[in-house]
Order: sequence, then structure tokens, then C-alpha cells
Amino acid sequence: MYDLVIIGGGPAGVSAGVYAARKRLKTLLITESFGGQSTESSGIENWIGTPHIHGVAFGEMLEGHLRASATDVVDIKLNRVVKVSKLEVGKFEIQTEDGKSYTTKTVLVATGSTRKKLEIPGAEEFENKGISYCASCDGPLFAGQDVAVVGGGNAAFETASQLLAYARSVTLLNRSEVFRADEVTVEKVLSHPKMKAIKNAIPKEIKGEKFVNTLVYEENGKTKELLVTGIFVEIGLIPTTHFVEGLVPLNNFKQILVDPKNQRTQVAGVWAAGDSTDGLFHQNNIAAGDAVKALEDIYLFLHAGK
Repeated sequence: MYDLVIIGGGPAGVSAGVYAARKRLKTLLITESFGGQSTESSGIENWIGTPHIHGVAFGEMLEGHLRASATDVVDIKLNRVVKVSKLEVGKFEIQTEDGKSYTTKTVLVATGSTRKKLEIPGAEEFENKGISYCASCDGPLFAGQDVAVVGGGNAAFETASQLLAYARSVTLLNRSEVFRADEVTVEKVLSHPKMKAIKNAIPKEIKGEKFVNTLVYEENGKTKELLVTGIFVEIGLIPTTHFVEGLVPLNNFKQILVDPKNQRTQVAGVWAAGDSTDGLFHQNNIAAGDAVKALEDIYLFLHAGK
């Protein structure tokens, strides 16, 4: 039986794995791949200590660090977890897609989430060629350019706020008449001279040559075009938490409820870190910090009975 099973290979999962190795906890890390959502980015510029790195290289860097630290303490398996069950006090079972199962004293869920994608003509073709799902990763690449944000919630307005530091202009397209973001946030962002919002705007198509140059949308029944070189999509997240449904409490967005002091869930022996949780902010550096925080608490839980 393992001391700990970590599920996920993004910044949170890998950070936890490295710390688990340092603390000599007999650990199994299960992930489908390394790097998380950031592997989709053409350039990450906010990972502390690394001014710029491509998303694929970022995933390779994380995997390399984990494998260098793992030695004989952390086992790594490339697979997909389908269910986590509690067998008894202090004992959990992890089932993977290949039909195997593993038992462990503690569990750390670090599977993150996936962003809802635009499903219109051109969206798939121009992903990473002007379409981005990560402003903190790709925003600086669009310095001095005209960009659009699709969405009307807090994440969309926070993305617009970030982009205003780099872009020549930012236009936000909201599907309805009412924004879902907090009024204070909306008022502050829309007061910026480079910012514009269009209500009742439904994206219909993305055009371009090698890269994006036009966003076609429908506004109150009329088809219009917006000339932009970048489109940042913030239409929601889908947490990867299906395998713990029924085990730990989730909120309405399927995020795992955690105590921000130590990342504990409401089930003793289960922790969660990163984008799969109900944490207020979701970024690579925050996910890594949350995972380290969880590992410190897991170590105390296992060795001090706290």
C-alpha cells in the first residue's frame, strides 16, 4: 500500500511529487500526460524563474524534474484514473482505465480542469495561431495589437484587464445583455480608454490566413466583423473531478471544496490542489504552491496523526 497517490501531472501534481520524494513518502503519481493546460500555450512568461518557455517544453521540464527526483520513492504511471473509493478508515482504492487498482493511505487530486472551447468554424484551425485560452501565458505576445475576449464572467473581465497592459485595444464580446462578472470589476475594466464591450454578440466564425485576422459575430441579428489578431476565450472551465464524485463534496461547478489553509477536502485522507479546486485564483504558480502546502500537511497527517 502506498503512503500517497497523486493524481495529475501538471504544475500541482509534479510539485507534489517532487516534495513527496524529498520527504521519502512512498508515492504513486498517475497522469495521462505532463504539463496540464499549459502545453497548449505557445509561450509561457509567468512561470517564476523562467522568462519564456513553450508549453510543450514546459511539460517536458516538469516531467524531467519529477523523474530526476523520484528515485526509488515515487512511482510514475501514465494512465487515466476512473474512480477513487474509500475502502475503510485510512485506506483508499484508485482504479485506472487499464483495469488496475492501487491502495493508498492518502490521496491528492491535482487533475486541473479543461477550458470550454469555442465550437465555431475556424476555432480549431486557429488554436495557438491567434486563439488563446490563457491570457497570463500568451498576453505579452500580443503587445500593441488589437485583441478580443469572448465571455462575460469574472474570468473574461480579468483576462481583459491583463490584456490592457499589452494590447492596443481590447474588445469583449458578451452573448447576452447582462454581464455575469461582479459590477465593480465590470465598471473598473470598462472605464479603461482602450477597452470596449459589445453585448448580445454571438461568435460565428474565425477567419485568417496563417494567423487570425477576423472574428465574425452576430449582434442583434446582424452579422458583423471585428478585425483582431488575437482572440482570448473565457467561456468557462470543466474541472476534471468526475472520478471523485460521491467521495468528496463538489460545488455547483464540480470543483472540489478545500480548506485553503492546508488544501484538505471534507473527507479525511483526501487533499486537492490547483484548478480542480474551488480556490479563488487558478494559475500555474498558485497550483504549485497549493500542492506544496498540501504535501506539508499530508506529511504531518501521516507522521504526526494531525
